[in-house]
Amino acid sequence: MMAFGGLLGLSGVALPSVELGIAMSAVMLGALILGSIRLPLAAALLVVGFFAVFHGHAHGTEMTPGQSAILYSLGFVIATGLLLTAALAVSLRAAWTRIALRVGGSWIAAVGMLMLGWLLKGAGWLRPVPANHPSEKRLTREDERE
Repeated sequence: MMAFGGLLGLSGVALPSVELGIAMSAVMLGALILGSIRLPLAAALLVVGFFAVFHGHAHGTEMTPGQSAILYSLGFVIATGLLLTAALAVSLRAAWTRIALRVGGSWIAAVGMLMLGWLLKGAGWLRPVPANHPSEKRLTREDERE
């Protein structure tokens, strides 16, 4: 699916909310890793395949003009495969790797939340709270007596 998304990106096919899809993939997959949650195979394939399209599209649109599309695509598909193979190999080793994977999952989820925050702020969905907003009211001694 990532190669399909890459083909879409290389072909110039627009895919809405690519950045949002990538950010959501980091939050969701990081949270699954952090919680040691194992989805049923069909659900895992759907989730990973869905998000792979966004990642592939981003790779496809970022190719430098003049490069070989085939070599470029092979490069990002092979690199992703190697990363996933390394993650699998680590997960099958000693007991301490479960902890390391969960820590890594928390970092992935945190980065995804940061990406979401930046996207929402850039879209104007997140605005600073004005100083006179009720949530910014400071308690005084008189408020504590009430």
